[in-house]
Amino acid sequence: MKKIQPFLWFNDNAEEAVDFYLSVFPNSKRGTVLLASEGGPNPPGSVLTITFTIGDLDFVALNGGPMYQFTHAISFVVPCESQAEIDTFWAKLTEGGKEVQCGWLVDKFGVSWQVVPHNIGQLLQGKDAEGGKRAMAAMMQMVKLDIDTLKKAGGLA
Repeated sequence: MKKIQPFLWFNDNAEEAVDFYLSVFPNSKRGTVLLASEGGPNPPGSVLTITFTIGDLDFVALNGGPMYQFTHAISFVVPCESQAEIDTFWAKLTEGGKEVQCGWLVDKFGVSWQVVPHNIGQLLQGKDAEGGKRAMAAMMQMVKLDIDTLKKAGGLA
């Protein structure tokens, strides 16, 4: 049994959000749907929670009402192997959402994501201290990250 499982609080569109995430990420699947019963806050028979898996990470999505909203204080990192993979995830996750900065975005449900190269730490260290400063400065100017630009700025290209 896994020790940690992200639990995402949506207003009333958890099922739509889960379907969206399943369409974005390969190797994802829907799990158990729990329907609301009499006496709870949601209408009986409506979706209360849905479990789903992206890769090897299990999530729970809740239709919890409008009391809470997502913030940038919690985000999910998507490490990518190539620029093409960054471009693909970026396009899908920003659809209906908004681009932020430095590889961060907010999807149409308000969830924050970081779409980054898998070796972002190495890229930001650069070839040396000066390369690291240049790479960090370059990243701070970006919205969607560009691997080649980071490599060149850091002296790794």
